[in-house]
Amino acid sequence: MTDISGFSGLFSPVQSPLATQSNTSLRQAASPVKENAKIEKAAKDFESILLGSWLQQAEQSFASLPGGDDEGDADVGKEQFQGMAMQSLGTSMTDSGGIGIAKMISKQLHKAEDSRIADTAKPQPNASN
Repeated sequence: MTDISGFSGLFSPVQSPLATQSNTSLRQAASPVKENAKIEKAAKDFESILLGSWLQQAEQSFASLPGGDDEGDADVGKEQFQGMAMQSLGTSMTDSGGIGIAKMISKQLHKAEDSRIADTAKPQPNASN
């Protein structure tokens, strides 16, 4: 009798196309949650940065008085700290609902992701025919 135990690692079980498709579907089912979190975070981050930039520009334009003494306010780190404060304020505003930019961006990114998933789920035509 021939001992074939040494060949057991050479052969792999054949998977049916249905099993392969179900494995792919299971992997795709886990990814939407992760993709949703990424989309929401990106949209909120964008709105926070945009709001912080707008607030910083508004603060700079309203902080100086015409005819005022600019040298009295010539602190070395003043602009840096004001910039950080405005970015923090922008983040806080976004976390409490923002002005709706994150929602619009998120909605469009979800549509794009849904259409990408739908396109990958469609059966591809056989190129060999």
